[in-house]
Amino acid sequence: MAALVLKLLGLGYQRRLSLQFPNKSRPHSRGEYNVYSTFQSHEPEFDYLKSLEIEEKINKIRWLPQQNAAHFLLSTNDKTIKLWKISERDKRAEGYNLKDEDGRLRDPFRITALRVPILKPMDLMVEASPRRIFANAHTYHINSISVNSDHETYLSADDLRINLWHLGITNRSFNIVDIKPVNMEELTEVITAAEFHPHQCNVFVHSSSKGTVRLCDMRSSALCDRHSKFFEEPEDPSSRSFFSEIISSISDVKFSHSGRYMMTRDYLSVKVWDLNMETRPVETYQVHEYLRSKLCSLYENDCIFDKFECCWNGSDGALMTGSYNNFFRMFDRSTRRDVTLEASRESSKPRAILKPRKVCTGGKRKKDEISVDSLDFNKKILHTAWHPLENIIAVAATNNLYIFQDKVN
Repeated sequence: MAALVLKLLGLGYQRRLSLQFPNKSRPHSRGEYNVYSTFQSHEPEFDYLKSLEIEEKINKIRWLPQQNAAHFLLSTNDKTIKLWKISERDKRAEGYNLKDEDGRLRDPFRITALRVPILKPMDLMVEASPRRIFANAHTYHINSISVNSDHETYLSADDLRINLWHLGITNRSFNIVDIKPVNMEELTEVITAAEFHPHQCNVFVHSSSKGTVRLCDMRSSALCDRHSKFFEEPEDPSSRSFFSEIISSISDVKFSHSGRYMMTRDYLSVKVWDLNMETRPVETYQVHEYLRSKLCSLYENDCIFDKFECCWNGSDGALMTGSYNNFFRMFDRSTRRDVTLEASRESSKPRAILKPRKVCTGGKRKKDEISVDSLDFNKKILHTAWHPLENIIAVAATNNLYIFQDKVN
């Protein structure tokens, strides 16, 4: 369950991490979740050298593979990455030899017998402690962190650089990508997202604001300034407009679990790429094509710069991403069928069934359709996650987290 919700909770411009797990007291009741733990992840800071205020909001959260009973996660704001350990205690030791039950030390001369401490049950206590703090390595705002498959290293990316860290070393990192030009006026693109390959620890990809993806191999050189593969879809000159470059910017890139494909999300669509074919995507799914006629107003209210995430299901057979009006879209890769669903208070009631929603773009509106002119652009689902094994999804809508699952008898 951890892999499902932890990726989301704490996102959406929050400063506190709130973790949720299934209700342990009722193992046969699915779909019920209690708050597991809430803790302050980051504090507001101030960079005196640049007169810059650093917000405490959390940009990304990534779980580390579980090695023991404790959970570990990385969380980052704009500048600082922290490694957290989340552990739980439900037993306490009683019957110490050198201490009384209230914790005071006993007089050694009054100890006449040896006692064996015993463990007694207690209320579950969840403790979150920062184990590492990785700071002062990024000049620009961090937009991505990704844990490597070797379970020892991870990368962090900002607009112009990508750094490689060792989880046990906090005072230094290796700069593996640097696209900063000597003259900043020559800057034509920025890094928007970066992610390690799920199985090959030497391979990672990073996307750009120009709609391109570069695959890099760390075995080729220490500084991966030359990519191994370059993924770009040629633009149709006839459809070019003022907004073309903005809407082609990639906001998220995700490898499939198999490692054969990767998925990219731009403003209007989701694309699936075969790592063996760089010239064009093998699949393209339109998320909200009906917004193409609204790009001018979306530009004026800055919604056109929203960064939507995307995710795969556990078998790589389906995709999910968010939209406006608290809508989220799901695409089946084998049948090419898609569905639009809404995350709302009504749909979050126990055993409520989600009804497909449709957007009317013009003409006569049907009963169950919603007009594109009445969409609420302040309600948006930017973050989504899919359980790696079960058909359970999580979507973050503003300050609410919704968890849905397949119908269970």
